[in-house]
Amino acid sequence: MSTAGQRVKEVRKRRGLSQRELADASGVSLSSIRKLEQGERETARLETLRKLAHALRVPTMRLAGGPNPEDAGADTVDRWAAVREALVRPPVAPGLDDEPPTVSGIRDSLREAAPLFAHDQYTALAALLPSLLRDAEALGSEGRAVRVRLLQLAGWLMVQTRQFSAAETALERALDDSADRMEGAATVNTLCWLLLRQGELGKAYDLAVKWADETEPRVSRATPAELSTWGWMLLRVSAAAVRNSQPGDAEDALRFATAAAVALGREHAPNNDFLRTFGPTTVKLKAAENAGVIDRPDMVLRIAERVPVFSLKPTSNNRNRHLLDVADAYAKTGEYAEAFGRLEQIRSDSPEWLPNQRYARDVLGRVVRGRRTLTADMRTMADVVGLPL
Repeated sequence: MSTAGQRVKEVRKRRGLSQRELADASGVSLSSIRKLEQGERETARLETLRKLAHALRVPTMRLAGGPNPEDAGADTVDRWAAVREALVRPPVAPGLDDEPPTVSGIRDSLREAAPLFAHDQYTALAALLPSLLRDAEALGSEGRAVRVRLLQLAGWLMVQTRQFSAAETALERALDDSADRMEGAATVNTLCWLLLRQGELGKAYDLAVKWADETEPRVSRATPAELSTWGWMLLRVSAAAVRNSQPGDAEDALRFATAAAVALGREHAPNNDFLRTFGPTTVKLKAAENAGVIDRPDMVLRIAERVPVFSLKPTSNNRNRHLLDVADAYAKTGEYAEAFGRLEQIRSDSPEWLPNQRYARDVLGRVVRGRRTLTADMRTMADVVGLPL
């Protein structure tokens, strides 16, 4: 847990103030601020913290120590309210003058919306999804396949934006409606990710192992879709294991995933599903992610040298997450300019994705703590990713 002095220092740098400027603005002596930030004093009187907080334009308890909520922010909750409602409410019967929805019409709409999902266009999707979800539900049994796909995508978006209860609702509904093992595995892939983000490592591991066993093909006869599906289950096994201090299991799963990728020979997206793109590059990305989890920034950067990152589309499922891993590795090794450059690259490519990433806040926090002063761009980025003051 950070001390009051560390919190004062972090906020002061975010505001672009020197210790002298903070002393002048707050009326607290320069000597007191220096001692507090250098740890010579573990705390300060509440009145001193209040003066500092007033000058820094933050609540006093931010400096004294307070909660740091991890749930979706109020803006996110408001933006997706209509989507969450559409996921849980029964379909509305069309009026007499309404054209009833059709399977082909919803399928075409979903196809046209594919670029919005692939490029994290959250504002547009929040407006589009409620009516699509309601219409798909109104189709009944004949709309099962398109409804499953829509629920898979909606669940994925809810995980992205940390609305975990809504994500579970969408994904469980999609799994219940799945017609076969492959369709079910596409949903389970995201369910495992949901469990990982919730910290349910044991559940994620058990679910991924179960489905890896159920989808394991005979490699010599496997189709690209089968190899991709099995490979992703193995990557989820590895991700859960490495986070749960099971390094042997993580390495074994990654080795099998590598074998599936080698057999596939290239990146493949079953049925053009960007969420399930799998191949040699994807395995390298996840190997780098695992290295970051075990705090091996040197290994992350070494793997990154072999990843053709600029040939990848800037979506949250591949390049953006990898760039965060690389940024984190640079920050851990003290190369703060390189780390910040990766964050700027992500912001340029996916401006609506970045603010939802707690990982980005962690990385920028390392940069902020490591630098004596912050540039104007760094202070702006801190506001973009919601780094707490």
